[in-house]
Amino acid sequence: MSRTHASRRIAVAIPAALGALVLTALPASATSTPAQIATSKTNGVAYLKSLQAADGSYAGSGLSNEWAFSAFAAAGTAAVDVTPGGDTSKNARTVYRNLLSTAGWPSTSPVVTDYERGALNAYAAGVDPARVSASRNLVADVYGYWQSAEAGYFGSSSNYNGTVFAALALGGTRTQSGGQRVPQALLDSVVARIRANQHNDGGWNFSKAEGNPTALNSASDIDMTGASVAALCVAGVPNTDADVLQAKAFLKGKLVPGSGAFNGMFGVNTDSNGWAVSGLNACGINPQTGDFLTSMGKTPVDFLIAQQFKPGGGFKYLPSDTVPQAYASIDALRAVAGGGFTAAPPTPVTPGAPKWVGETAFTPGSAAKLALTVDDGAGNLKVCSVSVMPTGSTTTLGDVLTAATTASVPSGCVTSVTPSSGATGPVTAVNGKANSGSGTWKVSLDGSAFTGADRGTTVGIGDTIALRWGA
Repeated sequence: MSRTHASRRIAVAIPAALGALVLTALPASATSTPAQIATSKTNGVAYLKSLQAADGSYAGSGLSNEWAFSAFAAAGTAAVDVTPGGDTSKNARTVYRNLLSTAGWPSTSPVVTDYERGALNAYAAGVDPARVSASRNLVADVYGYWQSAEAGYFGSSSNYNGTVFAALALGGTRTQSGGQRVPQALLDSVVARIRANQHNDGGWNFSKAEGNPTALNSASDIDMTGASVAALCVAGVPNTDADVLQAKAFLKGKLVPGSGAFNGMFGVNTDSNGWAVSGLNACGINPQTGDFLTSMGKTPVDFLIAQQFKPGGGFKYLPSDTVPQAYASIDALRAVAGGGFTAAPPTPVTPGAPKWVGETAFTPGSAAKLALTVDDGAGNLKVCSVSVMPTGSTTTLGDVLTAATTASVPSGCVTSVTPSSGATGPVTAVNGKANSGSGTWKVSLDGSAFTGADRGTTVGIGDTIALRWGA
């Protein structure tokens, strides 16, 4: 995001969860009633629609208003239904997909959070992030930033938020059918790093704290606590987990009784509160009851709705502001609507518009990327983005593994494969580890059940490939 304290977010500016990403309507016992929340959502959506440019865009070069897609989805509005002046040819989804497909996006010197931001918002807009175009696979783009020397981190480990948003993007952007597309072993490795960075006060900050007693004992930030706890839950950690409960206690301790706001590192503001509430939403923790109902009968949702202009629908960043702010409005709407840091796209109302769009086949002779993990069953997980040059509309596992020996980022993902050639035949060894007894190499595509790995296994565009040795 790009606001007063956004530089530390490295253009990620968001949060999200899965089944935990979108919660059902809050109960009537909450201080803000369902009717008040519904009105806030309606007005918030109207304001975000007013931010659309005449060409249909929300995003341009660098960081812009694309986080609106996660807020729209949480509030029940499909991006394909958002059009300038009713011109469906310029609908927000199509324009955003075209932007993500360009060779120049995101910049000449991208960071991992660029791709994580793109994946979370593409997913919310109804664009399969692994199949944006023939040449754009955002899941593979994220995989390419895996830190082999510090397994579980994505991008420089000093920028901890790159790892948090990796969990949000890889765990939160499900397949079109709603399944988990990446192997749990990958998410577990990221969870271990998130746990290791939790401060002694129960929260997190934007920078790395693991292994640094001084950093671990320093004050945490409301924003990154919301994002980090969401990342844990999106990656499969239950909300009864000790680390989640510590984060919950940290947030509770920051409540302002009279307003229901969280008093964060940057004071009371809408963005920080939006991130904190989205973190609770992602974990299925109701931000309007129990620990988050103050002694004066206020909740964080009450605070957010109080920051909304009526009429107009925009939200202010600071309680003292007199005009709405785009990012504050996006963060607030997503939180009030019950969303985490992304959400599955709603069903469009535009006639003929599908819920999902995505490339369906490779373009023969055109370079593409695929996301690959190799798990030897002994705790040595390798993660990489593999560049392939398909000769047809699909490729094969054998061709992907061969390509990975010379064209993977990071390198070393696959050093050897047996057999090293052939159109079909069981894969009997990878990276020097051979099949033995009941322990054999198996493969899963997009989270499907693991089956015997064969060189001839068909791999389609955007398939997330998990190779695993085991019984």
